Amino acid sequence: MPKKKSTGENKPKVNNPNVMGLRAAVVEQAITDTMETNFMPYAMSVILSRAIPEIDGFKPSHRKLLYTMYKMGLLTGGRTKSANIVGQTMRLNPHGDAAIYDTMVRLSKGYGALLHPFVDSKGNFGKVFSRDMAWAASRYTEAKLAPICQELFRDLDQDAVDFVDNYDNTMKEPSLLPTTYPNILVSANQGIAVGMASQLCGFNLTEVCDATIAFLKNPACDISSILLGPDFPTGGEIICDQAALEEVYRTGRGSIRIRGKYRYVKSENLVEIYEIPYTTTTEAIIDKVAELIKAGKMKEINDMRDETDLSGLKLAIDLKRGVDPDKLMAKLYRTTPLQDAISCNFNVLVGGMPKVMGVRELLEEWCAWRTECVRRRVHFTLSKKRDKLHLLKGLKRILLDIDKAIGIIRETEADADVVPNLMIGFGIDQVQAEYVAEIKLRNINKEYILKRVQEEEALRKEITDLEDLVGSPRRIQKVIIRELEDVSKKYGQPRLTTIVYEHEITSFDEAEETPDYPVTVFLSQHGYFKKITPQSLRMADVQKYKEEDGPRQSVETSNKAEVMFFTSRQQVYKCRLSEFDDTKASALGDYLPSRLGMDQDESVVGMVLPGDYSGALLFFFENGKAARVELSAYATTSNRRKLTGAYCGKSPLAALVHLKEERELALYSTEPRALIFSTALLAPKSTRTTQGVQVMTLKPKYRLSEVKPVEEAAITNVARYRCRSIPAAGAVLKEEDGEQMRLL
Repeated sequence: MPKKKSTGENKPKVNNPNVMGLRAAVVEQAITDTMETNFMPYAMSVILSRAIPEIDGFKPSHRKLLYTMYKMGLLTGGRTKSANIVGQTMRLNPHGDAAIYDTMVRLSKGYGALLHPFVDSKGNFGKVFSRDMAWAASRYTEAKLAPICQELFRDLDQDAVDFVDNYDNTMKEPSLLPTTYPNILVSANQGIAVGMASQLCGFNLTEVCDATIAFLKNPACDISSILLGPDFPTGGEIICDQAALEEVYRTGRGSIRIRGKYRYVKSENLVEIYEIPYTTTTEAIIDKVAELIKAGKMKEINDMRDETDLSGLKLAIDLKRGVDPDKLMAKLYRTTPLQDAISCNFNVLVGGMPKVMGVRELLEEWCAWRTECVRRRVHFTLSKKRDKLHLLKGLKRILLDIDKAIGIIRETEADADVVPNLMIGFGIDQVQAEYVAEIKLRNINKEYILKRVQEEEALRKEITDLEDLVGSPRRIQKVIIRELEDVSKKYGQPRLTTIVYEHEITSFDEAEETPDYPVTVFLSQHGYFKKITPQSLRMADVQKYKEEDGPRQSVETSNKAEVMFFTSRQQVYKCRLSEFDDTKASALGDYLPSRLGMDQDESVVGMVLPGDYSGALLFFFENGKAARVELSAYATTSNRRKLTGAYCGKSPLAALVHLKEERELALYSTEPRALIFSTALLAPKSTRTTQGVQVMTLKPKYRLSEVKPVEEAAITNVARYRCRSIPAAGAVLKEEDGEQMRLL
């Protein structure tokens, strides 16, 4: 009998309340609802509260750290242990001590990531140009605020910005820091949020202040004539492309090329690199040069070492005799991180919304925000002076009849009744009466009275001036300009990154320097490659191979030619023959999987010399299909060394043919059968990974084994095997037509 299906009534009951609660908590929910309720709040938190800087140029982690140091009195006092600062900052920043200390390191003078560091550090804080130089733990280092931080906190206590609760509502912190200069353009900043990122490069402080002043005076001014380009703390040279730079200034997106600086020491025949791009490290440069030397592509170098010390960065390169240092450096710029491009993505939070802005738009937003800060500061000062004037007005009334005031106080029995009796006796309010009641007896004299009266007149004039300032945008603009001029004069410094133009750079054509002469190249079945000159071949033409290895391809060409190696993983590696050393027939040659850095178990299946990339490639697969791909599909404008998706990988590759003109080919199967067809029957495909079309129909247990040009095939009766359309099964191979064929 069939078993009876179990029902819920037969299931054992669970009395554990924890398990029952867990089951109750599991509720089916649509993925869209999950994204909206769970993921979107997290994404918005990362964007608004962590990764994207705001108009003051700081992320929340920067702002919390600097504000904590300010409240600790580190703007004017001495240094304190970094561990102490980190501990105090955790009252505002809940992300842990390691994250806080990392933030401090990147803001420090010792690390050198900013043009104008905010943390005056003492001890080992690492270096921005080194990947392996780790900074010391926070218990060993000391820090305080740098002098430029005065420009961050000057207006903080004058209601220039809003204050918000910290994460546990136990204290207040500023939502922004009222910087007196556009720090958003001076301090480099990088952040990765959810679905967006931000990358701001730093500009020279003097140039930024001058550009802001010019913008305030004339919003249509030419910013690019004042703001010459980014400035990086690691120095280097910007290769100025005016059109690309103006595109960055206009849209906030683009890239800027930067390269290192060097000097040639003739007496020691070495090159010293003393400034590198901001985007790389000394270790990355040395690793790349070592890789090139190992691959035989940098034969001009004897040795390279890092000689960085307390005097600064220095990479020394020992040259071989007769090497032109300028040509060598041009080659290093092309092939190593010594020349790089820094991406710009000026994504900034404005009013709680991320927005990508150009330099002009950033200046516009900063000026509007700074104008509001100054106006709030003036309102705060005006309110204080109005309050003081109000007190002096009450004092003036008392001083008109001081004897009456003394009498009221003397005749009042209770201390709590003094203020109400003064209010009734002189017609003043409680605030004024409190102020009068606190005056010392020694101050009730003629001199004190005259000073207070004079102070009242001065206060009235100041209040009138402040009221005019609040209502005059032009006067506020002058205040901002004056502050910018003071910042520029006090903290400005010369550019560290110089600017060079394309026409000033001496270029060297690597192809012209490569000697050109005839060579013959050989590829073995196991992936060994040899390049041999005709002279060497005449002396000994018997090729040496490893046991069980043999020839696959040989081509006569020139030393400047380009070569492509197709592999079993559907990849192609592109090289110049000049990169390989000349060898002899008696040598095994270069083992390509090691030389080209192929993947594990990846092997070479064919070699093609593309020339001018005319013609086509025919890929024959073991399932009897063939694909025709134009050779131009493998041409690249950049110096890419490796292309993926070179051909279809659904069936193993049986043969690869470089087709320069239409011809007839002979196909062999393991049955054995043979088929001769014209390549004109194969139409070219638009994609490299096409499966192709069926050329030879095969029975299930057989496969396509070999492809040869008809003239190289040992077929006497060609008409027997020729077909006029595809696909075709071909004819059974006769003994006389297969004597010289090696069937696989």
